[in-house]
Amino acid sequence: MAQPHFLCMLLFLVLSSATACDRCVHQSKASYFSDAAASSGACGYGSLALTISGGHLAAGVSSLYKQGAGCGACFQIRCKDSKLCSSKGTKVTLTDLNHNNQTDFVLTSRAFMAMANKGKGQDVLKLGVVDVEYKRVPCEYKNQNLAIRVEESSQKPYYLAIKLIYQGGQTEIVAIDVAQVGSSNWSFMTKNYGAVWDTSRVPNGALQFRFVVTSGYDGKWVWAKNVLPTDWKIGVIYDSGVQITDIAQEGCSPCDDGNW
Repeated sequence: MAQPHFLCMLLFLVLSSATACDRCVHQSKASYFSDAAASSGACGYGSLALTISGGHLAAGVSSLYKQGAGCGACFQIRCKDSKLCSSKGTKVTLTDLNHNNQTDFVLTSRAFMAMANKGKGQDVLKLGVVDVEYKRVPCEYKNQNLAIRVEESSQKPYYLAIKLIYQGGQTEIVAIDVAQVGSSNWSFMTKNYGAVWDTSRVPNGALQFRFVVTSGYDGKWVWAKNVLPTDWKIGVIYDSGVQITDIAQEGCSPCDDGNW
């Protein structure tokens, strides 16, 4: 006869597998804004925003923006009008905060029309607001590591501000430390806004970083051991040398296990 503690553990695993999900589907509405407005998003990507996801960008409500931790997150979104819209929808990247809680997303017009069936893009655009369903999906940047851009506000050697781009997987970076290469004397960086982090305690020499990466229930440290050279420059994008590919687990029911 099975021991009681074994049965309890088995029940826990069954329940966990029923509620832990990496594809939770949510219902809401979406509207659109001009593509030009995408470069002024709250994540701080600036003109880089239009180079992400082919301009298929989105502003998300605060529960998705997560005080900037949601910047760079990817979502598959589709409108529910089957006469006008495809069953696949389109993939968008979150680059802005949507202050209007009437819709979970405001999309660029390019992304808004990309939800439509062939030849129906203008018809969908005329609606202005559509019912949608969406799920978070992994971001994929082929042959592209997580990158760090040194922001214009940086003032070497007293102040360093960086922006994270090309964050893969289905994750959030919730803490960053910086140290001189080869040193264990780490200084924490502070979330300034959106995808921008800063510190006024800038180590000398070449710099390494470590990130706390969360993916749903779990978190871990990721080390980027040699990122900024000694002569780091403002406005330059530096390869971190690491790729983040973790997939988040959420608690929801039912899960979506199909491919849109």
